[in-house]
Amino acid sequence: MPIVAVTIIVLVFAVVALIIYNMSIHKKIQTFNNINQKITSLNVLQDFMNTIGECSSVDEKIKKINDVLIEKYEIKYSTIVVFDGAEYTVKASNVDPKHWDALKRLQEVPIFQDSITTATPKYITVNNENERLEYQKMEFGRAKSAIFFPLNIDNVYIGYWIIESGTPHDFDNVDTTILEVVKDNIVSVLKTVVHQKTLESIVRRDLFTGLYSAEYLYGDGKKIIDQYTISTICMFKIINLEKINKECSRELGNKVITDVSDYIAQNISQNYIFVRYMGPKFVIAFSGIDIESVAKFLNDIKDAVETMEIVLEDEPQAEEEEKTKKKTKTKKKVQKATPQLNFVISSYYKGTGLEEVLKKLEEYLDDANPDESDINNI
Repeated sequence: MPIVAVTIIVLVFAVVALIIYNMSIHKKIQTFNNINQKITSLNVLQDFMNTIGECSSVDEKIKKINDVLIEKYEIKYSTIVVFDGAEYTVKASNVDPKHWDALKRLQEVPIFQDSITTATPKYITVNNENERLEYQKMEFGRAKSAIFFPLNIDNVYIGYWIIESGTPHDFDNVDTTILEVVKDNIVSVLKTVVHQKTLESIVRRDLFTGLYSAEYLYGDGKKIIDQYTISTICMFKIINLEKINKECSRELGNKVITDVSDYIAQNISQNYIFVRYMGPKFVIAFSGIDIESVAKFLNDIKDAVETMEIVLEDEPQAEEEEKTKKKTKTKKKVQKATPQLNFVISSYYKGTGLEEVLKKLEEYLDDANPDESDINNI
């Protein structure tokens, strides 16, 4: 009996030791998995930020971000839905479009309404393959677990992001803290929608030149420029325009603007963007072209423009002489002007602030000596 008792005690201790050891191993594995998940999440956030810089269009950014999340987190389904002021719209999703109508109506599902009210994520799942999530009607079996994230801008609800899996309890151990950071970045991108839509809506054609206004550079123009890693941005100013307006006439000044812009438009590639920036200032974006190549071309343009003699002939007017009471025609009054241009150029790198480059160029021209007529690289 003593031998049997001792054996039992030893076995009990061995089992307890194995249980403790297994628990320790399990804890270490969980710790490793959490650390590994956080490292992966940080990498995802880096890819996220790179995407924001690479894509110009807001819709492109959202779709690319969604693709990154699906790939890096191995998420089965990811959908971003935004209220555009009139209706809810799917901005990005890898779910079959036939299910989008249901995905656009999740704000109507009772289980998510508290989440929307409190601005907190909601995790839902089923316990077995025979169940389905509450919001699914015609798509039985597609998703078995989901996390719903309401999206808010300045405490105003504007839509939601939902990730789904075809496996029950698949998100039980997901670090929602990192996903909250990702959600905040989605919101940051969505904030730009308002500003970009505003810019796109106020883009107009200049009355005299037919060129786009400066706002074009920040919308469709930037999409073209950002197809290249490095481009050259040129801003030039007709420095004697004010003098022409004052000493001759505003009509002649307007003709100077149209003739100069017409000449330049006809002599640059259609691949480049040419806009009237403001008043006597214009911008040319040489997409994908380095400064050295641009400088020689601009020298030729400058020489050609500054040899132009722009002429304006007034229409003859009828006058009645007091003495003879006869109508006589006055001679045509001819006004002439030769434009003078001041150029400044700078490199622009894809993903950086185009508005900062333009601001720097404009400040240079505004602060330059009024008589300066040159091509400067800053």
